[in-house]
Amino acid sequence: MLRELHIRDILLIDRLELAFGPGLNVLTGETGAGKSILLDCLGFVLGWRGRAELVRSGADQGEVTAVFDLPPDHPAREVLSEAGIEVGAELILRRVNTADGRKSAWINDRRASGEVLRALSERLVELHGQHDDRGLLNPRGHRLLLDAFAGLDLGPIRKAWRDWRQVEAEIETLRRESDARRTEAEFLAHALQELDQLDPQPEEDAALDAARRAMQGAERIRGDVARALTALGPNGAEGTMLDASRWLEGAAEQAEDRLNAPLQALSRALIELGEAYSGVEAAVEAMEFDPAELDHTEERLFALRALARKHDVLPDDLAGLADELRERAAALGDSDARLDDLQEQAKRLARDYDALAQALTATRQEAAQQLDAAMAHELAPLKMERAVFETRVSPAEDGPEGRDSVAFTVATNPGAPAGALDKIASGGELSRFLLALKVSLARGNDALTMIFDEIDRGVGGATADAVGRRLARLAHDAQVLVVTHSPQVAALGATHFRVAKHVRDGMTTSEVQALDDQARVDEIARMLSGEQITDVAREAARSLIASG
Repeated sequence: MLRELHIRDILLIDRLELAFGPGLNVLTGETGAGKSILLDCLGFVLGWRGRAELVRSGADQGEVTAVFDLPPDHPAREVLSEAGIEVGAELILRRVNTADGRKSAWINDRRASGEVLRALSERLVELHGQHDDRGLLNPRGHRLLLDAFAGLDLGPIRKAWRDWRQVEAEIETLRRESDARRTEAEFLAHALQELDQLDPQPEEDAALDAARRAMQGAERIRGDVARALTALGPNGAEGTMLDASRWLEGAAEQAEDRLNAPLQALSRALIELGEAYSGVEAAVEAMEFDPAELDHTEERLFALRALARKHDVLPDDLAGLADELRERAAALGDSDARLDDLQEQAKRLARDYDALAQALTATRQEAAQQLDAAMAHELAPLKMERAVFETRVSPAEDGPEGRDSVAFTVATNPGAPAGALDKIASGGELSRFLLALKVSLARGNDALTMIFDEIDRGVGGATADAVGRRLARLAHDAQVLVVTHSPQVAALGATHFRVAKHVRDGMTTSEVQALDDQARVDEIARMLSGEQITDVAREAARSLIASG
């Protein structure tokens, strides 16, 4: 609820402090007194786009402060929470406009943007008038209004739509990637064929390299080692030493022990020579290899290294690469299976959405009939019993809130063509249509302060009384502010303000006064009779107030 409005140096207002009450608050005054200025000021502090020049002539800056009562469950708290602003039971909005056009805003003394103010305004205030722009004249908002009238919970169909579209998006992604998957599958098949044919083993590169080096080394030195073996063997040193040993042994008996030591040394030398011969012989045998084996070893070693370079891995990692590529190939196969599963899931989700959408359409059509009946009931006392209001529910594209388009249409007379409210109805008719529609749609409006700007323009007498009583009915459950020229409407107000224009020292200002009981009688009498307030007019005013 809007509790207070403080204005300083805005347009024609010097200083002004207003305290609003619950229920129906009425603002009256002569034409041009400045009633619309109050709405401009309220719109300014709520971040609405309005007049560019707001600062009062001669002032450095203008300022508007609005104080709202904010219950714990008020929807405005969601906006405040998203903005990171904590408030208690009182919400204070303050906005300043300097003479050079700069604007600054605060929410409970914390700086805030105009965007946050506008988001808050949608939870705090609802404006209605002949140029209503808060949804009643905007066809894009008609479905939302009908859904609120029907009390619909759109959560299930929104979830069904979200789940369905999410699966469809994943399907589309998989389909877009199908060409890339086919190319990758072909690459993987070829790479796995190469790896399977080569069959690389762990640490095989080092073993092949060592074997190759050994064979290459043996090829270079085997000739020298073989010649050394021949030089050491029976046809070489061994044979010569054996001959020398036989010759010395034959001469030893006649040498009187002089050859014993040489024979012993020669024996030892033959033993050492035998060991050397055996070692060299073993080396020669070890160096025996098939040249074809060297060729085979080199070919495999080079093949391993070439394949490793192709896949940018180490040769010893080729065996693990094969396992990795098999997993990737299997995953591609899983993608195809995943696509099949998703397509089946999408069909099921589409059926679920379709069932919810059909049920929603039926509910909306039923609610449309109920709204049309409620409108017919409300229009009759407003002297528009011949008008035909129709809520049209027509097919639309599938969406998160169903597949229905909703439009409010009106024909001012039976048989006349129906059309949009603002295209068919005249100014006075439009005001009454909007009021009837608001009364019919009223449901859970206790969180909003509803403002009606001269919605009773062009009507009088019993029709004006019917307008006022409908406004009063709305005010039972919500705070209502109405700018009015109708005494019948003003008489029903719980709180009454009079707006008047004064000229002092050549300066024109607008002043607003909260009226007590007697002042209220005089103001309604003025509205009935004009500037000359008679006793008869006062008595008529008292009668109007009493009948409310």
